[in-house]
Amino acid sequence: MNFTKKRWTILIASCFINLCIGSLYAWSVLAGPMAEYLSQLNGVKLTARDLSIVFVIANAVGPITMIAGGKVNDTFGPKLVVFIGGLMFGGGMFLSGFAHSVGFLIFTYSLLLGLGLGMVYGTTISTSIKFFPDKRGLVGGLTTATFGISSVIIPPVASAIMATTGPTAAFKIIGVVFAVIVCGSAFFIEKCPADFVPDGWTPPVPTGKAKAAVNMDWKGMLSTPIFYIMIVILTCGAFAALMFIPLASPIAQKMIGMSAPAATAAVSTLALFNVLGRVLAGTISDKIGRINTLTLAYILSIFALILMYISGEGTVTTFYIAICIIGISFGSFMGVFPGFTADQFGPKNNSVNYGIMFIGFAVAGTIGPIILNLIFDASGSYQKAFLFAMAISVIGLLLTFLYKSVYKKQNNG
Repeated sequence: MNFTKKRWTILIASCFINLCIGSLYAWSVLAGPMAEYLSQLNGVKLTARDLSIVFVIANAVGPITMIAGGKVNDTFGPKLVVFIGGLMFGGGMFLSGFAHSVGFLIFTYSLLLGLGLGMVYGTTISTSIKFFPDKRGLVGGLTTATFGISSVIIPPVASAIMATTGPTAAFKIIGVVFAVIVCGSAFFIEKCPADFVPDGWTPPVPTGKAKAAVNMDWKGMLSTPIFYIMIVILTCGAFAALMFIPLASPIAQKMIGMSAPAATAAVSTLALFNVLGRVLAGTISDKIGRINTLTLAYILSIFALILMYISGEGTVTTFYIAICIIGISFGSFMGVFPGFTADQFGPKNNSVNYGIMFIGFAVAGTIGPIILNLIFDASGSYQKAFLFAMAISVIGLLLTFLYKSVYKKQNNG
């Protein structure tokens, strides 16, 4: 079988799958109507903020199945993992349409959907990167970009459904459609042969201590100091965006004074630039290196958070500039890190290794919204939360320079 040609079919199928599971990031638009529905159903006032725990847990549990599914993927191949994960994801979305409480949503959306997402997301990305050792940055960018662009496409679709049938029908319809697409596309995903080399490409020969780092398993990865630097770089890089994204629509309305439709447009704009950042950063990282790209992403993030801090009622232009840059910065981390992990620890065990690395993302997604809510409750405004995120980004920026120093010593020492 000519995998040099077939790998493009595998990549396209992976992108379609990620487009479906990326609907997780449409939560900012879905949360408000669902909170209103549950309020009317139970006679207890709920807001989108009250449902933010659903998004937080969905992000937190992903690495569990990324790691477990990664092991199954490395052993039996990706078809089984994606198919089962697709059933869980679509089923979780569908069952969320029957929700009668926040606890029910946590079970269906946070756990069932979130765990299914982890299985699928880790498998499609790691499989694609294994087939494209010559284009890891680009492919990492494309597969994560299609995941991100879902939050541009799905919100208006979900809003249109909700406008005519209500939020519960939106969950059910989206769940069924996505289960069919993901499970069907799973049959186009193949396991990458261990000795696969694309036609016309000569693998670079590792030198020095880097030679020993090729194809580390998870135990070897965890034994290296550089892993801990990398995972904190990912956590700090994702923190600001994951603090902001699940509450982007309410923030736009309360802090800037936007209408609900205008806030929805802002959320879609953020998502669009998130996608752009994933593709651009992935491609650029193939040229200038992964860590240099991440350093630039941190600089952009700090600038964007300064703009968010000075934003207020009526500062629509400043707010839009800020969210566009936040999107690009966040997208950079998501687009670069799959290839970054494979570069550092080898592609053979990247399914499991990237699943472990992704814990850094889950930590950011868990604590980010919580910290935002705590700061808002204490101060009555969002500005101090952006100052906190700025400090986290500065720490991450400094860590990129520490990485360079440790990497140099590791490979030349």
